[in-house]
Amino acid sequence: MKRPYPPSTRFQVRAFRRTMLAVMALIGLLTLGTVGYRWLEDLDFVDALYMTVITLSTVGFGEVHPLSPVGRMFTVSLIVGGGGLAAYTLSGIAEFLFSGELRIQWDHQRRTRMLQQLSDHIIICGYGRMGRNVAHALKGEGLPFVVIDPNPEKIEHVREMGYLALQANAADETHLEEAGIRRARGLVAAANSDAENVFIVLTARSLHPKLLIVARANFEESEQKLVRAGADRVILPYRISGRRVATVLLRPEVDDFLDEVSHSSGMELLLEQIHLAPTSPLVGQTLAQAQLGSRLGVTVLACKLPEQQLNTRPSADTVLKANAKIIVLGTRDQLQAVMHLARG
Repeated sequence: MKRPYPPSTRFQVRAFRRTMLAVMALIGLLTLGTVGYRWLEDLDFVDALYMTVITLSTVGFGEVHPLSPVGRMFTVSLIVGGGGLAAYTLSGIAEFLFSGELRIQWDHQRRTRMLQQLSDHIIICGYGRMGRNVAHALKGEGLPFVVIDPNPEKIEHVREMGYLALQANAADETHLEEAGIRRARGLVAAANSDAENVFIVLTARSLHPKLLIVARANFEESEQKLVRAGADRVILPYRISGRRVATVLLRPEVDDFLDEVSHSSGMELLLEQIHLAPTSPLVGQTLAQAQLGSRLGVTVLACKLPEQQLNTRPSADTVLKANAKIIVLGTRDQLQAVMHLARG
C-alpha cells in the first residue's frame, strides 16, 4: 500500500509540478516565437529571439523593423499566450496564499521543529479515554509529551488543546523516530486493542532498550504478552477500578487519603519518588541520621536500594546509598527541599 505524502511533501510536489509546467510553457512560447519570426519576417536568430522576448514581456519597444500584417497577428497571439502564462502563474500564487497551504506548511514546519527539540519527554500512543487522561495529568505536572494517533479528528482535538501530536500509526518505526523516541524518558501504549499495544511495545523496545514503557491491557491474558513484548508496567483499568471501588465501600477514609496524595492539583499532601544522586549529602547516612522527618517534615514511606526490592517498611538504620529511590509524603515545598538535597 502506497504511503500518502505528509502535508509538506504534498505541497512541495504540487509547487514543483506547477513551476515545471510554467517553465515548460515559457520555453515553448520562446521557441515558437523565435521560429515564427524567423519564418514570417525573415529575421536572423538573434533578432527573432529579441522580438519574442520584448513581446512576451509586453515591453514592446525597439522593434527590428516594421512588421507585416501576418507578423502583427503573430505578435498578438504571442501576447495572448504570454498573458495566459502570467494568469496561470498568478493563479498558482493566489491558490497558495488563499487556500490555506501556506498556513498548513508553516504549522507543519513549526511542529517538526518542536518535535526535534523535545527531550526527556513522554510519548502517548493512542488518544482514547486513557490517553486523554494521561495527557491531562502530564500537562498538570508540567512534563513535555507528544500524542500519536491515526484518527484525524482526535489529532485535531489534541492540537486544539495545545498539545503536540502526530497523525500516524505508533507501531511504525518511522513515526516513533519522528516523535523522538531515542530522546524520550517514557512511552504509554494506550491504543484501543491489546494487539495494537503489543506491536507498539515491540517496536518501541527495539528502538530504545532502556525506555520506560507502560502499556494498557483490556484483558488479563494480555498482560504477560505485553510484558514479554517489553513493557515495564502493564495497567489493567478494570482491575484497578475494581480495587478502588472496593476501597471506597470498605474504607472510605482511606480512599479519601489516597485520592489526596495521588493528585497534585490543588492538594496539600503529595507522594513523590526521589532519586538520590551520588553527590547527595544524604548518601551514606541512615534514615535516622538524615532526620528527614524532623528537619524537613516529610514522611519516608518506602525505600528501594540499588539491586534490591522495594522496602515498604524501612527501619531507622537503613543506610541510604547512591542511586537509591525513596518514596516520601509531604507538601510541595517540603518535597522540593528533599529533592534539592537528593540532587546534591
